[in-house]
Amino acid sequence: MPRLTPLEGWIGARIGLAAGARLTRSALEQYQLDRLHETLAYVREQSPFYRQQLTESGTPASLEEMATLPFTTPDQIREDDRRFLCVSAGEIERVVTLHSSGTTAPPKRLHFTAHDLELTVDFFHHGMGTMVRPGQRVLILMPGELPGSVGDLLAKGLQRLGVTGIIHGLVRDSEETLRRIVEEEIDCLVGLPVQLLGLTRHPAARRLCRKRLTSILVSADYAPLAVKEALSTFWEVPVFDHYGMTEMGLGGAVECAGLCGYHPREADLYLEIVDPLSGEILPDGEPGEVVFTTLTRRGMPLVRYRTGDLARFLAEPCPCGSVLRQLERVRGRMGGVFSLASGGQLSITQLDEALFPLPFLLNYQAILGQRDCREVLSIGIETGSGNSAGFTSQVQDALLALPAIAEAVAAGVLTLDTDGTGCSAPSPTIKRAIIDTRQGSGP
Repeated sequence: MPRLTPLEGWIGARIGLAAGARLTRSALEQYQLDRLHETLAYVREQSPFYRQQLTESGTPASLEEMATLPFTTPDQIREDDRRFLCVSAGEIERVVTLHSSGTTAPPKRLHFTAHDLELTVDFFHHGMGTMVRPGQRVLILMPGELPGSVGDLLAKGLQRLGVTGIIHGLVRDSEETLRRIVEEEIDCLVGLPVQLLGLTRHPAARRLCRKRLTSILVSADYAPLAVKEALSTFWEVPVFDHYGMTEMGLGGAVECAGLCGYHPREADLYLEIVDPLSGEILPDGEPGEVVFTTLTRRGMPLVRYRTGDLARFLAEPCPCGSVLRQLERVRGRMGGVFSLASGGQLSITQLDEALFPLPFLLNYQAILGQRDCREVLSIGIETGSGNSAGFTSQVQDALLALPAIAEAVAAGVLTLDTDGTGCSAPSPTIKRAIIDTRQGSGP
């Protein structure tokens, strides 16, 4: 049996269990209900937005009655983030501005107090205990220059664990980063999936440091199974996945040694899975949209925030033996599935799993457009050699292995442009998405 997630003992202590007492679902859910009541009273008093939003809503007598509360949406934050604030501007320690890539929508701004940031450091401290032990060294391939940034908070959490966190920042030069892994005697890497894949498939990786690592954590973007498998196979280490977003406080949920789903930080967040159309709360095992409520946030609490991410709670117990809920890996984003003229559907998740097994591929961009009254799927790729021309046939074969694409091509309504006309591989720091330029069409 895999080792019990360290989050269980941490959450047990957070909810007030005596030392050595085993966490139970009933104790945790009573704690969550109590914190929910406190949060609702707090935001009704302090937040102009929620004072108005919750005017006609009562206080749920049980967690099952969460459905009586209205949702909070990203657009509402974009409209006026300041109306969400429950504290004075002087108490805000960190403001994060999120721009929507590929759109002209106003940015979202999220505000955090020192207390809020401390909760995230505490989560990183205990969540990383699955991957590293005292005395080890972690290279953080994420932004960390600013106080309160994700790299800074992670380094602070690791320090409490007795682990050295070295903030590298995003990968700009793969060979330089690989050399640093050797020189700094790194045991664990934390970074974006595609950037870690770029390191793995760089020619210098095998020569410099293949046997050095003991674990890898992928974070900050959806991690295709094909990418995780490539990392695990090459480095011969377990690859853990973290699920979170800025709105959650940067940390949300992390895999345990069972490597089959995320355990949420349930002392700070209450997660639901809802039907994307009806908003109905779905039972464990059924996929839907991830919705969360902050239970301990002071600066900018969020009640039933719609993430747009698609996932499900697993009904079966976790192999590690924890009573914490287990969120299956995120399947993609709402609005990320595109209908083709043939009647089939295409998503970035399908493209990821088809293309990333190609050993030469580092990253790609997909544009769905129109040309001569026919739909065109253009793929621009980035390869380790810098020369993509020699790989077009392999890319095309991988795409044709997808039934939706094969059927559309056979029907004569879709053309594949694997030369990448009009597109190129995006920055690895930009979340991958199919860019739809067809007239009058959308997800």
